[in-house]
Amino acid sequence: MAVVTFLKKLRANGTAAALSLLMVVPVAAAAQGATAPRSADSLEPADSLEGNYLAAIVAGASRDLGAASVYLREAVREDPGNNDLLERAFVAFLADGSMPDAFRAADRLIQLDPSNGLAQLVIGIRAIKQKSYQTARNHLQRGGRGRAADITATLLSAWSYLGSGNSKRAVETLERLKGEPSYNLFRDYHAGLILDAAGRKAEAEKRLKAAFDAEKTTLRLVDLWARFQARNGDFDAAAATYADFDRLLPNHPIIREGMGLVAKKDAPPRQISTAQQGAAEVLYGLASAGNRQGDEAAALLYLRMAIYLDPGHDLAILTLGDILERARQPEDAVAVYDKMPVSSPLRPNAEIQAGLALENLGKPEDAVKHLDKVIADRPDDVDALSALGNIYRSRKLFAEAAATYDKAIDKLSSPGRANWDLFYFRGIARERINRWPEAEADLRKALELLPDPLGRERALVLNYLGYSLVDKHLKLDEGLEMLRRAVELRPRDGYIIDSLGWAYYRLGRYDDASREIERAAELRPSDPVINDHLGDVYWRTGRQLEAKFQWNHARDLKPEPEDLSKILRKIERGLEEPSANVTEETAKKDGG
Repeated sequence: MAVVTFLKKLRANGTAAALSLLMVVPVAAAAQGATAPRSADSLEPADSLEGNYLAAIVAGASRDLGAASVYLREAVREDPGNNDLLERAFVAFLADGSMPDAFRAADRLIQLDPSNGLAQLVIGIRAIKQKSYQTARNHLQRGGRGRAADITATLLSAWSYLGSGNSKRAVETLERLKGEPSYNLFRDYHAGLILDAAGRKAEAEKRLKAAFDAEKTTLRLVDLWARFQARNGDFDAAAATYADFDRLLPNHPIIREGMGLVAKKDAPPRQISTAQQGAAEVLYGLASAGNRQGDEAAALLYLRMAIYLDPGHDLAILTLGDILERARQPEDAVAVYDKMPVSSPLRPNAEIQAGLALENLGKPEDAVKHLDKVIADRPDDVDALSALGNIYRSRKLFAEAAATYDKAIDKLSSPGRANWDLFYFRGIARERINRWPEAEADLRKALELLPDPLGRERALVLNYLGYSLVDKHLKLDEGLEMLRRAVELRPRDGYIIDSLGWAYYRLGRYDDASREIERAAELRPSDPVINDHLGDVYWRTGRQLEAKFQWNHARDLKPEPEDLSKILRKIERGLEEPSANVTEETAKKDGG
């Protein structure tokens, strides 16, 4: 997309090497095996330049930005003339949020290489923060090489003109953004915000309305447009704007707060009124675009700069914390969430996410204690109760999870679509502690709250309920139909296809089972459970050699300890004859 032009430029120039040092492991891969980073305060630099450099590479590969910063800082001290090393350190400082270090490194980089786009951008951001707007424009122009198509430099320059008191020149600068639909959206959006901040209401309304009409599903744009409507006295229109979005994404805290203020005829305050806040909004918007396209590295840098300019930008804080969590940096994520303004409607979300991050950090007692305090402070907070229940469920403490979900569901006056997951998760917990009638009722309630015939959520519920019915030899026709429907909804989901195949296996329909589980293995070749299942099917169909190959493969894929012992036994002895195996005909006699 055009809106990430500058992010792509970062990849194209020398900064790419520095970014790859820090983000060498994709988020999904890091989530599977990385360990929690150590606190940077507890680290000691190596005794040599080479040692610090290698330690920085290792830290970057494991996404430990704090450690990478420590080692690279020391390496630069030992070899201050190494431009490549300085650039790597600069990006590490920026990614870690060590802004003074980043500014010092950027100043030196510009002296060595004035064409370094990221360094020029960072110094331009510092100048905007210091209200040195002409200086900011000089650096932004050098970083963007004077190209009007550089959306980052153009948008930031426009806000710098507002800081200089020249809203006319600011809007003229934005008019350079033409030719791409996404450019038009950013142009109208920021022109509307600038005109609003300058008190030019009629012109602001025209631009903001154009941006809103072009994109009505973006939370930030919806909120700012509704705020503008309310501040201008059109409370009914603001309420309708919020209500339309609430139907799309129910019960979002920002929308909920706006709806509450509008209902009381209170105009929500203007969110963006200064050049610093506007520039932060530019960086947040571009970071969000990059993040949606999987470019977490560049998004991380932009969000650090956005929060530097506007420490109260709650959406930037929440997005940065989410990126850090997905990159297996829970300690850094907790520190970011702690910066969420107390007055923000997202503060409860940040506190909950901090508790979940503590759990991921390997501090289960701290996580529970943290969430218990949140719940004590806000006893009606369904989201906090749900988060605590999810922690118990992830630890396989299903009785505790079910009890916690009970409390959350008891707080609901009228369960709606947004609450489907509470019933789904409680159903799972109850099923695991052998409270099947209640579990079945919960799972059916989750389906009832998901009337849309499409979507991943409905497939998940159909999968769990359908498999449970088959596994327990109850309502077999309905259970199999649920599994088939789940596969129709998610035809590329190897886990759901495996469920259908395993249900066939449980019914003694081995040919059907083989067909489905082979499909699942093609989609998820590295999943130990699916490979284990495929081995079982092969054994039952007389393909013993292939069965042992699949079990050996499953063993090597690091299955759960309880599964590993069973797999090893099968490798040694094979499967016992299914003397008590229930065929479909027998199962129907048992209540199907």
